[in-house]
This record gives sequence, C-alpha cells and structure tokens, in this order.
Amino acid sequence: MHIHGMLPNIREHSFAVMQVARCLGDALTDAGFDLSLPLVEIGALLHDLGKTACLGTLKNHAEWGAVVLDDLGYHHVAQVVREHVYLDGDRLDLRPFREAEVVNYADKRVLHDEVVTLQTRFADLKVRYGRTPEALARIHATETRSQALEDKIFASLGLTPSDLLHLNHYRRESWENCGWPSSPGANPRSGKSR
Repeated sequence: MHIHGMLPNIREHSFAVMQVARCLGDALTDAGFDLSLPLVEIGALLHDLGKTACLGTLKNHAEWGAVVLDDLGYHHVAQVVREHVYLDGDRLDLRPFREAEVVNYADKRVLHDEVVTLQTRFADLKVRYGRTPEALARIHATETRSQALEDKIFASLGLTPSDLLHLNHYRRESWENCGWPSSPGANPRSGKSR
C-alpha cells in the first residue's frame, strides 16, 4: 500500500472493506463453507491497490492491481483483486462460495469508510459515475448482480444484511503495525467486545 502510494482515504476504505469481508468470511466458515480466511482478508485489504495509480486515467484499477500482485507471485490474491469490481462468471471453482465473491460483495457495502446498504452504495455510484445512459446501465446491472450475491450469502447465514451495519460502531484508532485497525476491547476477528 505504501510502495504504490495508496491515498489515505483509499486505505480507510480498504480497511472497512476488510472488516466486512472478515465478518462474512468468519460467518460463512462457521456455517461450514470452505474459504481461506487469510485470502479473504488480504484480498479485501489490497482490493484497491491500483486505485491511486489509475486515478485520472482510463486504466482499470482492478486489473492494474492484479497485475502487480501476479508479478510478485501472489496469484490467488491477484485473482480476488481482479474480481472485486466484476465477478468472473467463467471460473471453474465449484465451491458454493469463493473468496472473490466475499470481497466483491464487501466492497459493494462500503461507501468511503462507512458500511452502508447496497441501495445507499449504488445510489452514490449512480450520482458519481452514471454520467451517460451506458454508465447507468452498467451500474444498474452490477447492482442487480450484487443483490443476487447478497441474497445467496445471507440465505446461508443466520444474519441479515443490516447486521453488517454494526461494524460502523468500531473505530479504527491507529494505523500502526502496517495500518491494521485497532479498537480497544474489540475482538479483531468478530468486531465484538472481549
């Protein structure tokens, strides 16, 4: 993140996405699904690695970040980063849930550094990026896919999408130790008090 000059607001967003992804990853593995939690966490943390470098260009920040990670030999993380905007429908992974799906959905639930509903997140995307009918159509199609993914995830859990909003109550107070969020008395795995 430091080497590629990730802006502070993008770091904050990435940490919030990681919190959501970790919460969902924990819940899904507790429900018996096969997921690599370290891959979920690292993929979420690095999902916007290319965002700063691609600002003001026509470059695809997901692909840019994935190429950097591929070049470093982190192929599985690269694939999660590559799919954080649009999921690859042609994947041969037969598991009910993939790490890329968890990160993709988590990213769709975080507006800046706040966990919000899908509706709130996509309303913002339409205002900021829906400048043409084609752009609005792409955003709407992504919203429809994200809603289907939300339905799939929460049908398997004893949680509701609104349960993720509680993550907003846990403040990240320091950026020490490579910027990992900390909150006194909070369990970093679940966000619950110790």
